[in-house]
Amino acid sequence: MAKKTIADVAVVGKRVLMRVDFNVPLQDGRITDDRRVRMAMESIRSVVERGGRLILMSHLGRPKGAGYEAEFSLKPVAERLGELLGKPVGFAPDCVGEQAKKMAMGLKDGGVLLLENLRFHKAEQKGDAAFAEQLASLGEVYCNDAFGTCHREDASMVAVPRAIGARGGAKVSGFLVEKEIRYLSEAIRNPKRPFMAILGGAKVSDKIGAIKNLMKQVDVILIGGAMAYTFMLAQRKPVGKSLVEPDRVKDALEILAEAGRSKAKLMLPVDTVCGLELSSSTKTLVAEGAIPDGYEGLDIGPRTQAEYAAQVGRAKTIVWNGPLGAFETKPFDVGTRAVAQAIARATRENGAISIIGGGDSAAAIEEFGLADQVSHVSTGGGASLEMLEGKSFASVELLDDK
Repeated sequence: MAKKTIADVAVVGKRVLMRVDFNVPLQDGRITDDRRVRMAMESIRSVVERGGRLILMSHLGRPKGAGYEAEFSLKPVAERLGELLGKPVGFAPDCVGEQAKKMAMGLKDGGVLLLENLRFHKAEQKGDAAFAEQLASLGEVYCNDAFGTCHREDASMVAVPRAIGARGGAKVSGFLVEKEIRYLSEAIRNPKRPFMAILGGAKVSDKIGAIKNLMKQVDVILIGGAMAYTFMLAQRKPVGKSLVEPDRVKDALEILAEAGRSKAKLMLPVDTVCGLELSSSTKTLVAEGAIPDGYEGLDIGPRTQAEYAAQVGRAKTIVWNGPLGAFETKPFDVGTRAVAQAIARATRENGAISIIGGGDSAAAIEEFGLADQVSHVSTGGGASLEMLEGKSFASVELLDDK
């Protein structure tokens, strides 16, 4: 990536306004998974250890945007960040206003301040310029280390860096954003071959753009998850009561026709693990072809698992976005687990580059204990998917070039 990173700017004595993605899961006011905080630590330490004055901003959850909501407060994140840094982290009760400004201006070299949830203000997601000016007034250097939000044009992602840049301040990426974009863009632009994409999840509609873009570039696409049943419906195969998108049958037919003309091989499941309902105690069966009435497809079947694992074993670049079944509920985790294990094995034994595209895929690879056996686990499901669609991000384009 030809954009400057936080390492390229002198930060001593300067207020660095860093957009991070601290959208972590909370339960009873406690963080249940701090991975996103830990992933930002390299950029955070780079500023702190070089004497910068660090002001962090993030969203968390989906508050209404009408002011403070206790369940979405970032205060627990400030406490966890302090533990990771081994030093106190200041916490501003709002992201704008007199108190936030006073705390930001009062920072000493090496000091850290976390602002309260950006989305307590509707203006954040609207990209409001006046709101952005208030945020921008807190910093002299802007750093984007929030890959999970790079595909959005929120105020903190686009209007804030533009405001800081207009005043002559540097606009740079953090190490996490630099790494994410390098992995994903390199995978698409200059892959080691065979190049494979594995696409799952619930909806064809979420993946149409990615499938169409990847079909021009990959050697093999493996399809799984509930989206496979919309393809079955398009082929006029009975799908029982499986989750389908009837309004996307036309898109599925277009993709199948395009696959017939393409050099890329598009593979659909040849068998399905079905249940009467999504429950660990439900009656199950394996269907080859038609899914019986009263049953729903919930995982790829054993033949598909073996075929997909064999395909993965031959790949040199693997991009995976979306689980292949309802992996959160046993026994419907088997297909996703088998493919995840095959990806880890290809990475470990064949030197394959493997990129796990955030969201549920990242959750699955973590749950299976394989996250450290693949090349890269993305922090941004939506952002990584849009990159696979070939889209560019305004939030990255506006950063300073090297």
